[in-house]
Amino acid sequence: MPTIAITPITRAEAPILLELIHELATYEKLQQEVVATGDSLENALFGPRSVAGALIARCDGKIAGYAIYFFTFSSFVGREGIWLEDLYVRPAFRKRGAGRQLIEAVAKVGVDRNCERFEWTALDWNELALNFYDKLGAQKLDKWVLMRMKAKELLESGRAAK
Repeated sequence: MPTIAITPITRAEAPILLELIHELATYEKLQQEVVATGDSLENALFGPRSVAGALIARCDGKIAGYAIYFFTFSSFVGREGIWLEDLYVRPAFRKRGAGRQLIEAVAKVGVDRNCERFEWTALDWNELALNFYDKLGAQKLDKWVLMRMKAKELLESGRAAK
């Protein structure tokens, strides 16, 4: 049985995290979406207004994957929630428990912060991920639609509101 260790990311690991993000983007066929840099990740995770946390998984000492999370708020429950932004395990390390341990580590962060919800999205074609989440007991929210505006649209809508 492999030894899996989950640890919070360090500043020095920001370039490794960026490499893993690029691997995930390639897997998801979304390489063109990645504009993050080592500096932007370091600022988001360790800057004066850090907005996210990240965990690194090692399998027998080798970098196996990562999870990035941040906190949300639900007006309906009046409490924080935790959002899993990314969960990625390198193909060579899959089926060894690293994904489950990353999920459990993020869940523990949420429990420690008294979060009411643990939420994330998955691509509808990613059967491997969907089956994994189903086995964990995650609920699929079919009635909710994810909405997004990029910075350009956000700026334009802000100008229009003036």
